[in-house]
Amino acid sequence: MTESTTPSIVSERKLTIAMIAGEASGDILGAGLIRSLKRRYPKARFVGIGGEEMIAEGFHSLVPMERLSVMGLVEVLGRIRELFSIRARLMDYFFTNRPDVVIGIDSPDFTLAIERRCREAGIPSVHYVSPSVWAWRQKRIFKIAKSVDLMLTLFPFEARFYEEHNVPVAFVGHPLADRIPLEPNTGKAREQLGLDQNAPLLAVLPGSRAGEVERLGNLFLEAARWLQERRPDIQLVIPCVNRDREKQVQALVESLEVKLPVTIVRGQSREVMAASDVVLLASGTATLEAMLLKKPMVVGYRLSNMSYALLSRLVKVPHVALPNLLAKEALVPELLQDDATAESLGAAVLERMENLEERQRLQKAFTELHLTLRQNADEKAAEAVSGLLEERA
Repeated sequence: MTESTTPSIVSERKLTIAMIAGEASGDILGAGLIRSLKRRYPKARFVGIGGEEMIAEGFHSLVPMERLSVMGLVEVLGRIRELFSIRARLMDYFFTNRPDVVIGIDSPDFTLAIERRCREAGIPSVHYVSPSVWAWRQKRIFKIAKSVDLMLTLFPFEARFYEEHNVPVAFVGHPLADRIPLEPNTGKAREQLGLDQNAPLLAVLPGSRAGEVERLGNLFLEAARWLQERRPDIQLVIPCVNRDREKQVQALVESLEVKLPVTIVRGQSREVMAASDVVLLASGTATLEAMLLKKPMVVGYRLSNMSYALLSRLVKVPHVALPNLLAKEALVPELLQDDATAESLGAAVLERMENLEERQRLQKAFTELHLTLRQNADEKAAEAVSGLLEERA
């Protein structure tokens, strides 16, 4: 047993650890954290809001997590009274049955207010997964500083931002970096998906939400058509997160004037990226997965002109793709707004498809970044929470 997991006087108490997760990614993080905390505190009780993954670890969810899983401004406004009611119910429960610590997992608009109230009442509070405060609306850091006793970040550049503002922080690494092998097996992924082992393959990921697919779907398909005119041997594969996105993408493919042979796969986006030679994708977490899979990628994104003009003024970072933010340089091309055309995207993909030297350079850089993020996140997060509990015991 390592020093960090050595039982202490705290571990002999029957701790109550409150956790709040609002979506599937938070549920996975919460389940991993529970497993690691149970090794330190076998008698601990875990309660709050969580999903199936957390419940499988013995967590007691006071409210179904799905009631917090709301995306988009209109949807939130339509459920605002229910969300306030759930928050009030949680606060009443926590103040009546005081936990030893409250841990909010992502979902900052919901969880940070609870964390602040708990902290003001003398209950230690932790927030797991930093909001993008380092990128835009940086003044939120002052609200966060009043809300948390400890911030747990997935990326090192986030931790540096909190350190600069004197907010207690621990960089714990990213769970995806722990789960994805350092050397993914492209051949095995193609075999599982029934794809040609020898033909070059482009994975096309226009996003997981209807709005993203509506904005980017035709653009990405036109880029793929531009590419296929120059490389007729290329395989095109589009993974879709669910049946609705599958139907939406299929309709876009059928509406093209020139027939484009595309394989559409429901789910399995990671397997599709693992099988690919290059990935054409929207900005977001998928860029991190592609990097961990060591795949050259081209990032394209478009917003409404008004949204883009507003965000351009608010965003304080030079890059949008996570590989570039982590490396502090433009490892992968970002073609945004007017720069995102079918020809520019297709040409960027073709360059990465055919430039072997560039592919080798990227693989080395991506491996170094993978190792930086591979920190055994569940254990490091539990260690940081344990340190806070020990300090307050």
